[in-house]
Amino acid sequence: MTLKISDIAFGGEGVGRIDELVVFVPFVIIGETVEAEITELKKNFARAKLVRVVEASPERVDAPCQYFQACGGCQYQHMSYAEQLRIKQKQIADIFERVGKISREVVAPVVPCPQPYGYRNRIMIRSQWNKPEQKLNIGFVRWDCGLVEDIVECKIAEPAVSDQIREVRANPPPKGGIKVVLRLPPEGWEVPRDSFFQNNFFLLPGLVETVREFLKDRGSKHLIDLFCGVGFFGIELAGSVESFIGVEYDQMAIKAARRNAETRSITNGEFVTGAVERILPEILNRFSPEATTVLLDPPRKGCWPETLQLLREQKPAQLIYVSCHPATMARDLGILCADGAFELRRVVPLDMFPQTQHVECVADLRAKV
Repeated sequence: MTLKISDIAFGGEGVGRIDELVVFVPFVIIGETVEAEITELKKNFARAKLVRVVEASPERVDAPCQYFQACGGCQYQHMSYAEQLRIKQKQIADIFERVGKISREVVAPVVPCPQPYGYRNRIMIRSQWNKPEQKLNIGFVRWDCGLVEDIVECKIAEPAVSDQIREVRANPPPKGGIKVVLRLPPEGWEVPRDSFFQNNFFLLPGLVETVREFLKDRGSKHLIDLFCGVGFFGIELAGSVESFIGVEYDQMAIKAARRNAETRSITNGEFVTGAVERILPEILNRFSPEATTVLLDPPRKGCWPETLQLLREQKPAQLIYVSCHPATMARDLGILCADGAFELRRVVPLDMFPQTQHVECVADLRAKV
């Protein structure tokens, strides 16, 4: 079929139409005319693979990675970086408007990454036995099937991480079905093997500064850092508040957080182990709501409904919500702002994941009195 691409959906696929049927096609750009072959047909939509670009967008570029369109890691290497940023801003505004009933006007332009390639400090590769070729494939799962694409480097990973890929290939796992995590430790931070830390060191200062600006603008005396991991945000923001508390379910991460604070001589905070939904009521009662900011950096699935309801009831002066999943973030912000409990002042997206569909967002919410 010949299609005109009218949009890029969240997730990275282009949107075309055959009469009333929506067709999703990967690796295209808005405005392009393409030939595509239907691979999956449903009642209301179809999926297709790109066969040929008939009329290319001026924003189309040559992808530097030999595995692009095979490996499932990147969706946007065929676009100029400026176009990637524009698309991500529109996608976030669209999903906030649709899912959270939030005005798209609050979404700021996407903050670019100073290094659009060679930025990831952590990747996970897999091994899989390739029966037809009688060899072990080591790499990433393909976007179009469950097979592993054999790779020797990753263009979006830091060069030292790509070096680790080659080390794994030189000393391969004994069989297929094994996952191998490769990472560069953040300088000066203790991070247990399975604990979370941001994957992009290059834009990490920009992420911290965005959160700090929101916090200082409200002027809260106390910070409650939920889902705090190894204490990164609480420790980085310690100088902007009189006191802070970090809450995290991962006991190893909390122990590391305490040592990270001690290393930096941070003495105005504490770290508590436990589930957020269980511990938060007692912690909120320690501080006056009008002097408190709650920072939420939940996993991709978002916050528990009980946590959102408690925040609506207790109404701390400010919520700062950090997320790499705009859909669950939009859902949670919609709940928090329902009936005027909180006002969403601003959302700042940061491109922590160039060349991919993913994006980090920071939201500033203020309690309505």
